[in-house]
Amino acid sequence: MAAPSTLHRSLELAGTLPALMVAADRVAATVIQGVHGRRRVGQGDAFWQYRPYRDGDSASQIDWRQSARSRHLFVRETEWEAAASVWLWRDASPSMQYASLKNIDTKAVRGELITLALSSLLADAGERVAVLGGGMRPTSGRVAVRRIAETLYDETRDETRPRPSLPPMVPVPAHGTVVLVSDWLDPLDKIEAVIRYYASAGVRGHIVQVLDPAEEDLPFDGHVKFEGLEAEGQHTIRRVETVRMAYGARLAAQKDGLQRLARPANWTVHQHRTDRPPQTVLLSLYLAMADLRRLNAA
Repeated sequence: MAAPSTLHRSLELAGTLPALMVAADRVAATVIQGVHGRRRVGQGDAFWQYRPYRDGDSASQIDWRQSARSRHLFVRETEWEAAASVWLWRDASPSMQYASLKNIDTKAVRGELITLALSSLLADAGERVAVLGGGMRPTSGRVAVRRIAETLYDETRDETRPRPSLPPMVPVPAHGTVVLVSDWLDPLDKIEAVIRYYASAGVRGHIVQVLDPAEEDLPFDGHVKFEGLEAEGQHTIRRVETVRMAYGARLAAQKDGLQRLARPANWTVHQHRTDRPPQTVLLSLYLAMADLRRLNAA
């Protein structure tokens, strides 16, 4: 999969999204705000607040005068009258390299397409975007989309690079946003650790669950041999139809678990199947991001 091809598809997809927006004015008023009417922590010069020092903060951020007045270290935060920062991550683990039909994307390709299309929308709206854990500073404009496409492409091409199925837990400034795209089939306790890590730092979040239609419907019949994509081995079921109901209940419990974990953190969860148009989940995600920012700015 070449980065220019994926980027071109993502830009086309982003271009079609405004036509789907029934609430276009609502989105424009909340997302495409740029520097107007927003007070948030960042790189401005005006003092905003002191907050306790957290793991991952640079020593240069510590306000030693304020810290000397107590037994704790404090960081001096400044006001950033600029666009928000959004960190994007998509699951590139081997289990995402699955498509049950020849005419649909693998979960990996669809996850990357959604990630790039969203970065294009956000960058055009003046938002600062970056790849979570990619070592790049959030930037805006078309250069940001190109950098994200290059970063994702490099990660995919580098076969020596670890490809975990869960997002990295790295420092993100409070009031930032993460968008995490995966199939989210890992154990719920491991997913909970990720959500707790970012939510406890004041980071807003959105989860996109990408599944293949066969993973949702288990449409097979008779004797079927299943083989894991991440060295889980093989498992044969002689009459798949006899386990379809139990499988569906297990998947429903996983989806319900995602919602249950996200709700206390005020995060959102979005479902997507690779046999359906990506515009639908992008619209849902884009509007949810606008709603959440309006709520926090109020």
